[in-house]
Amino acid sequence: MTKILIIDDHQLFREGVKRILDFEETFEIVGEGDDGSQAIELYESHHPDVVLMDINMPNVNGVEATSQLVKKNPDAKVIVLSIHDDENYVSRALKSGALGYMLKEMDSEALIEAIKIVADGGSYLHPKVTVNLVNEFRRLAEAEFTGNFQQMEVRRPLHLLTKRECEVLQMLADGKSNRGIGEGLYISEKTVKNHVSNILQKMNVNDRTQAVVTAIKNGWVEVR
Repeated sequence: MTKILIIDDHQLFREGVKRILDFEETFEIVGEGDDGSQAIELYESHHPDVVLMDINMPNVNGVEATSQLVKKNPDAKVIVLSIHDDENYVSRALKSGALGYMLKEMDSEALIEAIKIVADGGSYLHPKVTVNLVNEFRRLAEAEFTGNFQQMEVRRPLHLLTKRECEVLQMLADGKSNRGIGEGLYISEKTVKNHVSNILQKMNVNDRTQAVVTAIKNGWVEVR
């Protein structure tokens, strides 16, 4: 079982998340709180595998709570939940030690997928957030190259990945979820997961975000 702790100051949102997760037989909600100040105590009482942490709370916000929690419990796996897709919020959350960042507009499949990936030791960013981070990477690259930056010629890493895996890597860079990749390539989500796993192994990276950043730096994907 994957034990989950929910910390969010909106009871209706917590109830909605619990209803979604109750459909997943391998998930168990072990506790909930309504403020970041409760995070450490609840974590040490319930020892959850994943913490879902709201970013905006009245006393101690999600970023501060995550930082405190991870500092005291380095193995804590936190997914920050937010209405903000701005890269500044994302960067703050990741710097605090969060392994995931999900927008509250997420669908149930994406939330379940994120929890499973983070519970297994990976990281997960909402597809819309991934696109924004890629755009920010491109903006910084343009500034670094004095405004004359142009997308380098894309050289697919066929020495490392299969043609299909290159297609999946490009769609990861486009911010597609597993479901979106499957629909785009007319393959099952299970097949997509297998491809993603193979890509991470072959690229020697830990998660999807690292794969995308590495691919951009090497000119293996289009930034669009």
